Amino acid sequence: MADKSEKTKARLPRGFADRSAEDIRAVEKMMATIRSVYELYGFEPVDQPMIEYTDALGKFLPDQDRPNEGVFSFQDDDDQWLSLRYDLTAPTARFVAENFDKLPKPYRSYRSGWVFRNEKPGPGRFRQFMQFDADTIGTPGVAADAEMAMMMADVMEALGIKRGDYVIRVNNRKVLDGVLEAIGLGGEDNAGRRLTVLRAIDKLDKLGPEGVRLLLGPGRWDGGKEGEGDFAKGAGLNDTQAEAVLLATARNGQAAQDASVNANAVYQEGVGELATIEALVRAAGYGEDRIVMDRSVVRGLEYYTGPVFEAELLAEIPNDEGQIVRFGSVGGGGRYDGLVSRFRGEPVPATGFSIGVSRLMTALKNLGKIDTSDVIAPVVVLVMDKDTESLGRYQKMVADLRAAGIRSEMYLGGAGMKAQLKYADRRGSPVAIIQGGDERAKGELQIKDLIEGSRLSAEITDNAEWRAARPAQVTVAEGELVAEVKKILAAQAEERAK
Repeated sequence: MADKSEKTKARLPRGFADRSAEDIRAVEKMMATIRSVYELYGFEPVDQPMIEYTDALGKFLPDQDRPNEGVFSFQDDDDQWLSLRYDLTAPTARFVAENFDKLPKPYRSYRSGWVFRNEKPGPGRFRQFMQFDADTIGTPGVAADAEMAMMMADVMEALGIKRGDYVIRVNNRKVLDGVLEAIGLGGEDNAGRRLTVLRAIDKLDKLGPEGVRLLLGPGRWDGGKEGEGDFAKGAGLNDTQAEAVLLATARNGQAAQDASVNANAVYQEGVGELATIEALVRAAGYGEDRIVMDRSVVRGLEYYTGPVFEAELLAEIPNDEGQIVRFGSVGGGGRYDGLVSRFRGEPVPATGFSIGVSRLMTALKNLGKIDTSDVIAPVVVLVMDKDTESLGRYQKMVADLRAAGIRSEMYLGGAGMKAQLKYADRRGSPVAIIQGGDERAKGELQIKDLIEGSRLSAEITDNAEWRAARPAQVTVAEGELVAEVKKILAAQAEERAK
């Protein structure tokens, strides 16, 4: 007998989550809708592996000198660093660069899959999560960016999110790049400080202007007060620099107040591209109730080079704990003209959008927009006798039901009838099939409507009445099995529809 003290403790790693059948079906249903919109726009499916060479992913996460910081990495047998992908965009850039001459340009594709971040886990912050991306590679004009914003608005509505409950926010990273250049943060020497600024502005919704001001300056404690939680080092901007950044990225801000910023060529180029995108989406019939130009959108990753966008849910939605919250961003993206170019040494313009699958699914489920109740649990054929002949008859029943398109299974455990019925109930099975020796001798079987039986049992308290009623249970000839089960399932469906 094994020593219980030596048994392995079952435990889920922090930052990861198990998924139930209901969650998986909800995600698949949601993704089928998203996929239909992507296909409608002419995008084609493609997929890349979860592991890439670390240098192919690029150095866009913190602590660039340590491959394991920000990503999960390891070395193969020839000492090359490999990493689990942290998003779907960098692998796409590698794929396009490697197959550049064979692919049509522009190359329009979509993909979904798991991504991994070696970050500190917390509530709603996971180390493994799913994304669903669409990208257009090879189009230099902002018409491709305008199309991304329109497609995401269409995705929201295809998922049943009505206007007023979502918005697609659009900005241009050149606006912020121009501001940073004007206040003295241009050039490679300031790349780290620029990334800190980007990530600070990306927290405007969460921390507000004053919290972001601290991150732009000396830094901020997670708890809001000195000594509370972890300390996030700031970008080290002075008050004048921080004010210029906050003015230029204020939500719905129209122009920078600093003369040097207004005179910056990169800033003005970004403003002009925003105006073009706005003109294109308005011409296509997408009003401000769907797509808005918003200077506060920056996106946290460094590889964005132009227009950036976010899909935000505005509705107040109960979370998994029943608290009413604003879910905020459920997807985002932008132009990343430098990613493919890294591999080819020539300009390759690209733009794309990524949906946070788990976050959006949670919001839709809590809004009641994802319904998986149409998935019927399997009919269970009980095993009353275990001799080979009886087992063969039970298997034949299951085969007949499956041939008729009815989900079904033969009980494969070792329990008796009472425990088998409890199993069927726990599975949520709509029907149980019972055939003992007496029924088999007569060429009959019993069909138990478990849904109706459960309802009736709540209304019957007397044992004699229960025995007399035999609720929702009928005896039929073996040849009538499929027809009777179909009849019961149809009645259950009709009841659910009421």
